Amino acid sequence: MASTLRRRVPAENKPSESYPPTDNGTDKAGGKADDTTKPLHHHRPKTRKRKTTAIFLLGSLFGIIAAGFFAKSNDLIDFPEIGELSMDSLFDVLPAGLVKDMRELVVGERAFLESYDAFSVGLQVRSEGLSAYHPIVMVPGVISTGLESWGTSNASRPYFRKRLWGSWSMMRALVLDKETWKTHIMLDKKTGLDPPGIKLRAAQGFDATDFFITGYWIWNKILENLASLGYDPINSYTAAYDWRLAYHNLETRDHYFTRLKSHIEMAVLLQNRKVVLTSHSMGSQVVFYFFHWVTSKRGGGGGADWVERHIESWINVSGCMLGALKDVSALLSGEMRDTAQLNAFAVYGLEKFLSKAERAEIFRAMPGMSSMLPIGGSAIWGDLDGAPDDQPGQEHSYGSFLNFRVWQNWTTPDRNFTVDDAMRYLLDTAEDWYRDQVTRSYSWGVAQTTAEVEANEDDPRKWINPLETRLPLAPSLKIYCFYGVGKPTERGYYYRSPEPGSPTHLNLTIDTGFTQGMVDHGVVMGEGDGTVNLMSTGYMCNRGWKIKRYNPANVKITVVEMPHEPERFNPRGGPNTADHVDILGRQNLNEFILRIAAGRGDTIQDSIVSNIREYAARAKVYEEGNDG
Repeated sequence: MASTLRRRVPAENKPSESYPPTDNGTDKAGGKADDTTKPLHHHRPKTRKRKTTAIFLLGSLFGIIAAGFFAKSNDLIDFPEIGELSMDSLFDVLPAGLVKDMRELVVGERAFLESYDAFSVGLQVRSEGLSAYHPIVMVPGVISTGLESWGTSNASRPYFRKRLWGSWSMMRALVLDKETWKTHIMLDKKTGLDPPGIKLRAAQGFDATDFFITGYWIWNKILENLASLGYDPINSYTAAYDWRLAYHNLETRDHYFTRLKSHIEMAVLLQNRKVVLTSHSMGSQVVFYFFHWVTSKRGGGGGADWVERHIESWINVSGCMLGALKDVSALLSGEMRDTAQLNAFAVYGLEKFLSKAERAEIFRAMPGMSSMLPIGGSAIWGDLDGAPDDQPGQEHSYGSFLNFRVWQNWTTPDRNFTVDDAMRYLLDTAEDWYRDQVTRSYSWGVAQTTAEVEANEDDPRKWINPLETRLPLAPSLKIYCFYGVGKPTERGYYYRSPEPGSPTHLNLTIDTGFTQGMVDHGVVMGEGDGTVNLMSTGYMCNRGWKIKRYNPANVKITVVEMPHEPERFNPRGGPNTADHVDILGRQNLNEFILRIAAGRGDTIQDSIVSNIREYAARAKVYEEGNDG
């Protein structure tokens, strides 16, 4: 089956090195609220509704059913672990409209697999005389690493060495043995480590991240192109990790950072060349944390010059350096845009699998997910008077993050919430175990002085926050920021009380019945890559690391924004997509990664097509001694 899925036909299009400037303006037209709804705030950014199938794919925790369509036909899908659960029987219980949309999805994905030669980028770069040079280490993002069971308790034995995240074993367990699956996937609420008798571990090697589930590639296209340039398991390495764990527990339980340090040191020793680190999404936070850990006496003890001696470049792909706003709604009510925009039948099916309350509980019992709560508060995300990324003529500010309609919600808060307010509300209303886990693991503030930044080098809670800590003291390090722009991304929400008599302990739920103007099913859209907002992917690269206290060694930062230009009928967007996950298959991203690995990163020039520099200049984070 693998050979069938990976079959390619040579493509004619060659990767390009530059991007034409595009107009990133936003249409602000939209209707006004009538007198009966009276929203406290009405946002009107540009947006468009995605198809149900696209919503399911990796945007929602439980949408991976769609991946079953990526094979040629049912007779090519061999899932012995599913037992009595066949794809046809599963389709029988799904809404007919969803099945139809998913079948249309696989037709497009099949055409893509047969027309796009994923090796072409590597072969083109190799034809220019470039070859593998620097060892390369890849750090994947959230949920893209498979998790497999190594427990031997009675409950775990049926799943021994089977993936309970990222495979069809997960589907079987979720559908036929949900409570056992939940017991395995959730960490202990008190310790943040394995529950008694349960042992889930991150899969290792390239197989851990190349495909999420049958046919749904993640890092596979990058691996194929690296191989075309001469890379193999000797000079390239995937540093997969258990993304559920808080970062300090990655070291406590799995010795993750110790093993990563040792692998990098061995690569430098054997090949006599510094390493290129490539990270995606949450993996960029992991790398930033690692930079602090590896030099600190409270971590790896490598000394202040360790990064200078071992790391050539850091390729930061779609890095959520300042978090992801959708993390708030996921942890608050088990919802996000992906679930809010589902139709009634799909919502019914999802609730039958896992209710909002169950989803919120699962997300909270994965402390690693909370690392992506938004960083920077009102300084970055705005307040009720304004936000850095507000548009000209916008009626109300993005700074109003959680909104509540008057006369509709008698038990909800009586004012709208900023990001700071929403974070306090989440922690104040959450269970003690969750609040304790999060507050002892992370920090979301802004350090205003060099003295604060230097003091924070000794506080592991601060190590994921680039607004409270600095880049390594490595003047020859080069950082490349590659991220997508031009795809509507969650920027705010309308919330309401749950329906009277609803069997839930949640205080709030997204007001999915409110679609007015440019508010779609209670979700307010802004700019980004479809998952992470532009302020998170772009602020530090374009502004934050130009502030002296955050980059005292004057590390060079190169930024390339990649406009979202998907092929209309391609479900993964094709070679010019800039979607948060699908960007890993983008042709010129692959080209840039190969050039950097081959020692030719100096040929890559800045390319900014959004208004991020204007937004970043408006953020209330200033040079020391300058109050703005």
